Amino acid sequence: MTPPRGRVWIGVSGWRYPSWRGDFYPRGLVQRRELEYIGEHMSSAEINGSFYSLQRPSSYVRWRESVPDDFLFAVKAPRYITHMLRLRSSGTALANFFASGPLALRRKLGPVLWQLPARLPFEPEVLGPFLASLPRTTGEALDIARGHDKRLEGRTWLVEDEDLPIRHSIEPRSDSFADPALAELLREHDVSLTVADTAGTFPRFDEVTASDHVYVRLHGSRELYLSGYTDEELDDWAARITAWRDGSGCPDGRPRDVYVYFDNDGRGRAPHDAVALEARLAGAAIP
Repeated sequence: MTPPRGRVWIGVSGWRYPSWRGDFYPRGLVQRRELEYIGEHMSSAEINGSFYSLQRPSSYVRWRESVPDDFLFAVKAPRYITHMLRLRSSGTALANFFASGPLALRRKLGPVLWQLPARLPFEPEVLGPFLASLPRTTGEALDIARGHDKRLEGRTWLVEDEDLPIRHSIEPRSDSFADPALAELLREHDVSLTVADTAGTFPRFDEVTASDHVYVRLHGSRELYLSGYTDEELDDWAARITAWRDGSGCPDGRPRDVYVYFDNDGRGRAPHDAVALEARLAGAAIP
């Protein structure tokens, strides 16, 4: 009998970059088909426009329809909640976010990423209640979304659909999060601690805290957002991912699903690195 293993999704953070055109994207490929091309070569992508502003339901529907059935989107949560409200008094903002269209992804909705600013310190009395307020299923998210304010009138997705689980990951960028109490708090709420490679710019956390998944963001190992990953570095990440997916790299020995997103797009390396890592994990030859 084959031992149980988690599933791995690998992709890029965003996909609309001019420098990719004529490089990763074939010359002449029209912009509206770029996501379709991503779906042909990767298993996932991180939506990062949602970090800067609320997107429209029509955009989420278009993205959902552009990729294969087994493709997943991670959704980066709004900086309004993480950077401006600093996780406080976020009830209406959460409602607006979930009403704005993520639920329109349906079965293609993957984890929600909460990237915190470097200036936000670890405050358990703030983080704990915030984590407790997050929806764990699409049904719970829909209930929250119905509390949206008037700014979302006429541009919401509040459709009753099948109730599916929602996973969450938090990416801290302050050294104050290097506190044993953080892992305990995240395990209590079953939220993953993002493994973020940032070329030493921000602290790196490697502890596995969610019961069912690991979330990885690769921003560049030597230059933040710029440097590509060497063959040796990709081999190393492939080994780490394999250990998480079969449980040998997890404290309880249980397999985890793994989500990996390359964000080293400054020189166009992200999509090439994503394809190369996917090939390693599939056991295919690297071109």
